[in-house]
Amino acid sequence: MRHNKKINHLGRQASHRKALMANLASSLLLHKRISTTLAKAKALRMYVEPLITKSKDDTTHSRRIVFSYIKDKKAVSELFREIAPRIADRPGGYCRILKTGFRQGDAAETCIIELVDFNESYNKEIKVGDKPKTRRSRSKKSADAATETVAASAEAGTETAAVEAKAAKKPAAKKPTAKAAPKTAAKTSGAKTVAKKTAATKKA
Repeated sequence: MRHNKKINHLGRQASHRKALMANLASSLLLHKRISTTLAKAKALRMYVEPLITKSKDDTTHSRRIVFSYIKDKKAVSELFREIAPRIADRPGGYCRILKTGFRQGDAAETCIIELVDFNESYNKEIKVGDKPKTRRSRSKKSADAATETVAASAEAGTETAAVEAKAAKKPAAKKPTAKAAPKTAAKTSGAKTVAKKTAATKKA
């Protein structure tokens, strides 16, 4: 029984397991991204991350220590020349594991393990003026259209306000007074009497 043993033996003897980890680590450092099983990837992450931390101090002593674990001159030189400057400001967590499903032969869970700073799709540079896009944010065209409509409505509001101000300045039209009504009534009554007189003369 395992009883709190943190090392995953991966079903191998110690020498075979060390050789496996060295080969996986050199492949990861050279190619920056490899595909393997999830158990091997977790064991590799524990194996390779202390070596990447050791590469921040570029001395002969640290190179010899890393070489004693990896045993590949090309991988060691790649680690100290290319990888170390990229991860200089990162305080650990150099690897990322992405699960990719199950293998068809034995249904082992597979994954991709990669170096975090060498995946360009995750590390796109964001400009200072840009805002992070959210699900509710509008596109640039819709935003421009919205600003145009707001400006047009503002202009229309100023025009209507100017028209209302002009109308307020104009004097109100004079309403007909009550005295004018009897005069018109008198004129109409006079016209009726004249018409009656003419009709009587015609009959005579």
